[in-house]
Amino acid sequence: MNSDQARPQQISLFSDRPLDDHQSRINYKTMLDTVKRIETPEGIELELRLAGPIVRSIAWLIDAVIRSILYIVLSIIFSLLGKLGLGLMFIAFFFIEWFYPVLFEVTSGSTPGKKAIGVMVIDDHGCPLGWPASLLRNLLMIIDFMPFFYTFGLLSMLINSDFKRLGDLAAGTLVVYRQTPQQRIDLPDAVALRLPLPLRLEEQRTILEFAERTNVMSAPRCEELAELTTALSHAHGRTAVDRLLGYAHWMVHGRSE
Repeated sequence: MNSDQARPQQISLFSDRPLDDHQSRINYKTMLDTVKRIETPEGIELELRLAGPIVRSIAWLIDAVIRSILYIVLSIIFSLLGKLGLGLMFIAFFFIEWFYPVLFEVTSGSTPGKKAIGVMVIDDHGCPLGWPASLLRNLLMIIDFMPFFYTFGLLSMLINSDFKRLGDLAAGTLVVYRQTPQQRIDLPDAVALRLPLPLRLEEQRTILEFAERTNVMSAPRCEELAELTTALSHAHGRTAVDRLLGYAHWMVHGRSE
């Protein structure tokens, strides 16, 4: 049997013509290159907004100010202890300089500077950062700083599509914006209907967004929009609306049944 015949064809939601392989493999990074899409083993697609050099520089400056304040306060305190205080001060400075970012990144995903800007560090799979990766990316910061004031790190971020400095490349990490939880609108009641044909991910999203908005749109407007999907529903008017609602319920609730 021909492999093309064995594979189910995808259709466009707004057209009854099958999609060719080129259309089925749209590279979304060319459309919006600050968004990185990661698919988990469970088949869930994550959309991550990458933080660029300017935002990360501001976060670094905030952390630098915080560390400087800590250095001044500790210097005053340890100066009261004489030579013993001097030794303790250098030990404290070492731990603050190298483990300040590691501690915050592992425990909360963000240093205070990153949290103030609204960004966090994760691994390349979208998972929280572990101790080894955080230690590696921060220890290599000294190479990113060379030859002066983060020259290598900045050049690396500018030529890398994920805005990774050298430490990120070695540790397999990303700096992304924190996602604010969004309240999901309940779908109107409908009988779940299995999709008759495979759809692309953005077309499935279109159906879900339509279903979520039917409660705030007039009936004529819902039917007008549903008419655009007759290639999928093979229905018109209110029947087309009901079928799209059924498809939405199946995508949200019925796949595991």
